[in-house]
Amino acid sequence: MTAIGFVGLGNMGGPMAANLVKAGHAVTGYDTSAAALERFAAAGGKAASSTAEAAAAGEVVITMLPAGAHVRAVYTGEGRLLESARPGTLLIDSSTIDVETARAVAKAAAGRGFGMLDAPVSGGVGGAAAATLTFMVGGEAKDFARAQPVLAAMGKTIVHAGPSGSGQAAKICNNMMLGISMIGVCEAFALAEKLGLDAQKLFDISAKSSGQCWSLTTYCPVPGPVPSSPANRDYQPGFTAEMMLKDLRLAQQAAQTAGAATPLGANAAALYALMVNGGAGAKDFSAIFRFLSGQRG
Repeated sequence: MTAIGFVGLGNMGGPMAANLVKAGHAVTGYDTSAAALERFAAAGGKAASSTAEAAAAGEVVITMLPAGAHVRAVYTGEGRLLESARPGTLLIDSSTIDVETARAVAKAAAGRGFGMLDAPVSGGVGGAAAATLTFMVGGEAKDFARAQPVLAAMGKTIVHAGPSGSGQAAKICNNMMLGISMIGVCEAFALAEKLGLDAQKLFDISAKSSGQCWSLTTYCPVPGPVPSSPANRDYQPGFTAEMMLKDLRLAQQAAQTAGAATPLGANAAALYALMVNGGAGAKDFSAIFRFLSGQRG
């Protein structure tokens, strides 16, 4: 059993922390939402009254926060995590944030004697609930080895991507590929519809041909071919369009900093921005099919 502090008990963090409790760890959690704290307590966790209390309770502290600004504030703000954690605590940030912030916070943690990992996840809310997340981890090898038994209670695939910031780099590169491929699949199905080609027939052919990809065979964006996809439940989200736009913008920020050419990534970000600004940000990111096919429902 490991004593764990967990800060950020929202749609992802809540089920992740609950799975740590199920695995037998002693988890003290904090969130600004009273409802989130109540759900966590109902799952068997100990609710804390502050970030500081949660941080002080763990030999490992995990954060799952919305954006880089929140991560900086929680870790380095006055009276916050780096001031409250026990000596020798391992810090793990599973938020999806910019690489620069991940490296800056890890440097600040190292300056206070803490090991820190950036460990963003892939798998969405469903993966968080089922403990099948993929963790992409940046940081020192010794800290990664220490973190593995804890991460294994929340995920199925755990990969050490390299030094600090590498986990975030892997996440934004992966999700840029995902956003681009989803748009490509949606454009193909929208064209097929205009040409009078049945969606199931296109799926049957492309799923066994060179057009095969995860966005097609696992997460098909049109109703019918893949019963488990959000398209069959009015695009209720596993991963929202707003979150996809966030990740695509992080990828563009990183590309500009690194001097990398990502024209398809830039266009994907622009298309998702149009979708989100049109009021569909809370729908699953695969609902961009509706946008590209002229449906505005």
